[in-house]
Parts: sequence; structure tokens; C-alpha cells
Amino acid sequence: MAISSKHLGVNGNFSAQGALRAAVLGAAVLGLAACGGGDRRPVADMAAAQVTNIGVNSYLWRASLETLAFMPLTQADSAGGVIVTDWYANPASPNERVKVSVSILDAELRADAVRVGASRQVLQNGVWVDAPVQAATVQRLEDIILTKARDLRRSAIG
Repeated sequence: MAISSKHLGVNGNFSAQGALRAAVLGAAVLGLAACGGGDRRPVADMAAAQVTNIGVNSYLWRASLETLAFMPLTQADSAGGVIVTDWYANPASPNERVKVSVSILDAELRADAVRVGASRQVLQNGVWVDAPVQAATVQRLEDIILTKARDLRRSAIG
């Protein structure tokens, strides 16, 4: 870096303030030059199978939230990959309610990276009583989430 007249003091001598400015400017220029790369920029693969800016696979996370959007949420922890709903009663069947939990187990978009659990209750004599949940219901929810996650990934690719 060349020393110009602005780096010189009143008598034409090199001033401490001018030297400090030159050093700061030089460090900034070197720092920016180290970034380099010219016109080449790294290309982010947003459609990668492993997207973990939120702690878990973002496609599985978004697909889970979209799938359960009609149910009230009691917990949604993106870092731990856990979604828990409150009890939901379908207006067409008010004597039955269901509660769902989703766990995203991996950072990759894989079939075994999502687990759904469900609880079901039925109203009997004014009291909610636990009832069995069909395994097909839980499996169907997992399939819906995985299908949505794959669709989200495909749409991110373009």
C-alpha cells in the first residue's frame, strides 16, 4: 500500500493517526482479498438429503408440521425433532379424540428417520377412555409425512 499525503502529519512527517488508518485499511483489504473466488460462488445444494439448519432434516420437519396443521400443537422442538399435538376431535366424530407425536430421528431424508405415535380416546358415560389405535393409522401418517417431504425436496431442486 502506497503512503499518500493523507498519511503524513502537518510538517510532512508520518503521523501515528495516519499509520493507524493505513494499517486498518490494509487489514480490511487483505481480509477481503482472502475471501477471493472472484465471480465464482459456492453453490448451495438446498435439495440435499441432509439439511440440518434447524437441527433435523428440514423437509421432514416441514412435512410433519404441514401434515398436522389441522391439530393444535402443544410442543414443537425443531432442535430435537419432536412435535406433539393436543387432543383433537373431528367435528364429524365428537365422541372420539386423538393425540399425535412425531419424532424425527435423523438429519437425512430417509424412511426410517420419522416415527409417529398416536393415542386415541373415546367418550363413554361422560369420561374419556383410552382406546386402541390401528397400526395402519400410524403407518399412514408416516407415509404422508415422507411423501410430503420428498415432494418438498423435489420442488427445491426446481
